[in-house]
Order: sequence, then structure tokens, then C-alpha cells
Amino acid sequence: MNLSREYVFVLWPALAQGAGQTLLIFLLTLILSLPLGLPVALGSISRLWPPRMFCRVYVWLFRGTPLMLQLFFFYYGLGIMAGQYDLPFLRLDRFPAVIVTFALNYAAYFAEIYRAGIQSIDRGQYEAAKTLGFTRTQTMFAIIIPQTLRRIIPPVCNETITLVKDTALATVIGVAELLKAARDASNRDTNTTPYFLAAAGYLAITFVLTLVYQKLEKRFGRHEREAI
Repeated sequence: MNLSREYVFVLWPALAQGAGQTLLIFLLTLILSLPLGLPVALGSISRLWPPRMFCRVYVWLFRGTPLMLQLFFFYYGLGIMAGQYDLPFLRLDRFPAVIVTFALNYAAYFAEIYRAGIQSIDRGQYEAAKTLGFTRTQTMFAIIIPQTLRRIIPPVCNETITLVKDTALATVIGVAELLKAARDASNRDTNTTPYFLAAAGYLAITFVLTLVYQKLEKRFGRHEREAI
């Protein structure tokens, strides 16, 4: 291992670029998967059979198969199908394939978190809202979901920290995120230092996120206690 200032300075540009890709994957996944998880959660508890079954199968499929396998399918599998059936629109470049896969995968996990949060709300609130003349949709969006959002902050925060680490899987299809940058540098120089620096990068990101989430939990926890 070589932690000299000169060697770290040489590694810095590639690792910084890889860290930027890691953060971009993280942010785009959250932007897409957090809102997508809500309709999936609502569909999975719908009274209508078709959307309920579709959403439950979707969640079962994406939570029940490895994320790496899903990456292979969306990048290699769809590429093969595009060639076999002359459907070029199915072919995804590396980075879009990562974003689509991560967004669909994490939407399934967030959907389960949302569903559990919604079903944790006392049923008496539905009856009270019905007595006041609220429709089911009004009850859900005006009463149930705001309370649910406060309750699900801890599990959502934990899931997003897992997402930071899962971004490393993008390297299996050649996306130049932080781990790939470290691996390329380590193979080139026959040195383990890039891996230690990459680990420090992941730890720094998760540390910052943990601090942010602790503040969010305290803030919303205080609001919920005041509401009670």
C-alpha cells in the first residue's frame, strides 16, 4: 500500500470522477424510485384485483431476484432481444441500463416500506374521515399518507444508505463509478491503495447521509409527538 501524497494526487482525478458517477447514480435512483414506489404501494393494497396483482408480482420479482442479475438482464438481455427480434429501442447503453435497473429495484423496496407505513395507521382514522364526508382518495392523500411519511423516514433512510453501497454493482457492466475507478487503478499499479481510498469515499458519503437522516428523524419525530 502506498499512501504517499504524490501517489494519492495521481489517483485523485480518476477516483473523483468515479465518485461523481456514484453520486449521480444515487441521486437519479432516488429521484425516480421514491415517487414510483408510492403508486406501487397503493396498487398493492388496492381493492381492484388487476392492479393489486400486478403491483404485488412486480414487488415480488424485483425483491426476489439479485440486483446484479437484473443489471445483466437490462443491459445484456435486452440487448440480445433487440438483436434477435429487430427491436433497437430495447437496447440500453450502460448508464441508462443502470439507472433503469436501480430505479425499478429500489421502487419495489420503497413500495413495501410505504405499504407497511400505510397499513400501520389506525383503521379508526378511515372511519372518522368517512364520517366527515371524505372520499377514500381524499382520506388517503390528506390524512393517511402525511402520517405515513413521518413514520417511514427511518426505514427509507436505511434503504438509501444501502443504495450508496449497491452503486458499486454498476461496475459489473462497465460503468465507471467509484469502485471501477479504484479497481482499474489497482490493477494498473498492482497496489491496494485505490481500494482503501474508495472505501474511505463510500464511508464519507454514508457518514454525511447518516447525519442528515438523524436530523430528519429528530425533526419529524418531534412533530409527531406534538401532534399526539
